[in-house]
Amino acid sequence: MENHLLNICFALFLIGIMISLYSLWWSTEGLQKLIKWIIRLALLFLTIAIIARIVETGRLPFASLYEFVLAFTWAILCFFVITRRRFYSPIFDLLSNILVVGLLLAASFLPTEARPLMPALQSNWLHIHVFTAIIAYGSFAVSFCLAGVYMFQENRATVIELRPLDQLIYRLVVLGFIFLSLVIITGAIWAEQVWGNWWTWDPKETWSLVTWLVYAAYLHARHTYNWKGRRSAVMVLIGFGLVLITLFGVSLILPGLHSYI
Repeated sequence: MENHLLNICFALFLIGIMISLYSLWWSTEGLQKLIKWIIRLALLFLTIAIIARIVETGRLPFASLYEFVLAFTWAILCFFVITRRRFYSPIFDLLSNILVVGLLLAASFLPTEARPLMPALQSNWLHIHVFTAIIAYGSFAVSFCLAGVYMFQENRATVIELRPLDQLIYRLVVLGFIFLSLVIITGAIWAEQVWGNWWTWDPKETWSLVTWLVYAAYLHARHTYNWKGRRSAVMVLIGFGLVLITLFGVSLILPGLHSYI
């Protein structure tokens, strides 16, 4: 059942990509509403798929990279639906759909079997730690898509016209930064309970810190040096690139205490 639901989601997102591409040249109110309902329908199917896995395993889907990617994708869609109420652009629709398709495609290559929680994961901190990560990454993902929109529209609109978009990106980054900070804090507390150390310089810990520093630099540059517009958008793109490295690169390539594939 789960696989069938995910296949439906994948097909819906592919349709969304085609409609978004068409909307780049011929955007109508009808197409805008159509893609809105396609995304909401896909979100519904993904939610049912995640619930089905919860029922099957008797736990939240936090035990493997595959399960985290599903939860991460779900968070992106939730943020997308909320953000799209305030900002519409065919480019935003296109980038969001491409990103989600890429994540679902990546998930299809990961081990999907339902497994019991490893001893190290049998902690209440797991739920807090992973939940904050899902919110942080989901917020960063949507800010990444909006930054892509900004780069595309930079030469087609005035600074004043782009200011609301720039501000929306900033607010999403602030939200993501707050929750990424909680990810690192809760992870340190959990690590001390499981391994006896607050910080071990494990690859995922290290790359999470690097990601945090990049977004901290973004916020610092914005407030101290008034970095807005293109320079801020570039930093957001770099920041999300580090999120993907932390999520996939570290998990699949660099062995460590967080290698729960």
